[in-house]
Amino acid sequence: MTKIFNQKTKTKLRKILRNQPTKSETVLWKHLSNRQLGYKFRRQCGVGNVVVDFYCQQLKLAIEVDGSTHEDELVQEKDIKKENYLKSLGLTINRYTSEQVFRYLHETIEDIYNTCKYLNKL
Repeated sequence: MTKIFNQKTKTKLRKILRNQPTKSETVLWKHLSNRQLGYKFRRQCGVGNVVVDFYCQQLKLAIEVDGSTHEDELVQEKDIKKENYLKSLGLTINRYTSEQVFRYLHETIEDIYNTCKYLNKL
């Protein structure tokens, strides 16, 4: 079986992204780390040929946090391709803007938690 998680080709990129997180990723990680929602999440996890901001392997849940660069049309096209690829692997993707994380942190965490509960029942 082909390894699709954390392939060596993405090791440098994952390390850079983990060591230079955005502020919104740092804020969200404080609530996802150490199984605070009851599930193990990984930061900057390689899935096939892409890297996702946060990933729960048990639930096949990818979480993406989009900063202002994701407002660019070319970046949005890339995001759609990435999302379609992840869905083709059977993953669920929750996408939040940095603004959502900052302004509505409680609601964002609650949404992630509810998604986890739902996926755990499947």
